[in-house]
Amino acid sequence: MHFAVITPTHNRAAFLPEAVQSVRASVLAPLPDARYEHLILDNASTDATADFLAEAASWEGPAIRTWAQRAGKLLPGPARNRLIRETPAEAWLVPLDDDDLLLQRCLYHYGAQIEAHPGRQWFVADFLRVDEERRYLPGEDYYAWRFDSAADMLRAIFRAEHFIQGNVCFSRRLFDAVGGYSETLRMAEDLDLYVRFLLAGELPVVCPHLSHLHRFHRSNVSQGVDAAKHGADLQRIYDQYVAQLQQLGVERPG
Repeated sequence: MHFAVITPTHNRAAFLPEAVQSVRASVLAPLPDARYEHLILDNASTDATADFLAEAASWEGPAIRTWAQRAGKLLPGPARNRLIRETPAEAWLVPLDDDDLLLQRCLYHYGAQIEAHPGRQWFVADFLRVDEERRYLPGEDYYAWRFDSAADMLRAIFRAEHFIQGNVCFSRRLFDAVGGYSETLRMAEDLDLYVRFLLAGELPVVCPHLSHLHRFHRSNVSQGVDAAKHGADLQRIYDQYVAQLQQLGVERPG
């Protein structure tokens, strides 16, 4: 079982070292023959990111593989796709934002669920929100919902009742089958991908563990994403797959 943690980064030298160390702290025992690596793309950073990654690449222990994008910053989808192209075909992919912290047993728990659900292609977990100094934010926990069908989950997503963020693990095989992350979306490229997973008939397994700590701070990429902006993203995604969604009885976002 091969896990690939995927992290594009841009000007997050203040937070990236903690994200990298959180992945390095992962403990997969007693999963048999399980291993992991951390793939990081320096996406046109202008801070000290390159210096940190040069140092981190020389560390002993779990593999840290790095690439640098210098000819202009890539959109989120192309940045993630570039890293995923470097993973083996049998990999299980775990996105991690450059300012978040993977919990030590996250990969183990995903692996245990993969073993317990042969044939299933993606998995979602709960996560906690913390502030810039890693202090827990009460009342801000994320919890994944269980659905009876992919259509039910799509209805909840497009009614803006439910969403999925970085709390996922999915197979490279499923990722390739639906065409990877969008190369054109500036935001919500992850939700767009998960909608295509569901349109392919793949309902996620809801896992009984916490995946990561999601850090709130002043330079979050999602700063300024309010209900109106999220609604606009949903409309944009809906319009791309309108025929399939209407066939499933999923109504246009209101």
